[in-house]
Amino acid sequence: MAVNVYEGMFILDTNRYARDAANVSGQIPELISKAGGQMLASRLWEERRLAYPIDGHRKGTYWLTYFKLESGELAGLTRQCQLSESILRTLFLKVDPRIADALVAHALADPAVLRREAEAAEQARTAELAKSARLAKAAALELEETDVAVDELGDDDDE
Repeated sequence: MAVNVYEGMFILDTNRYARDAANVSGQIPELISKAGGQMLASRLWEERRLAYPIDGHRKGTYWLTYFKLESGELAGLTRQCQLSESILRTLFLKVDPRIADALVAHALADPAVLRREAEAAEQARTAELAKSARLAKAAALELEETDVAVDELGDDDDE
């Protein structure tokens, strides 16, 4: 069977993760290796409130992974995740091989670097909006001046 790269998003029990983060997050690479897969990247994504309760849990810890696995083994991995008490939900997506390296590199990047990149992009958007606002204001002033000049011409014709 074909070996594919998959993106896995795991929603973990926040209470269990808070008590023993290393053990709970360590289950994920262990499950993947038992299924015959190879872990490429594994990291905390975020902790957030769930859109709806899952087994009585209102918050979840999101864990992002990228791994290689034979396509036929994915069903077994899904079943093992369902049996785990620490994993509330999973989602596995097959990654296009053309972008797999870029996604893995991004997942392995330092969160501080990603935050700085996001802040730089936000500053660029803000600067672009400010420039657009200045251009719009200049256009409005020019239009207002044109209207005044046309009104004055109209007044001269009345005399």
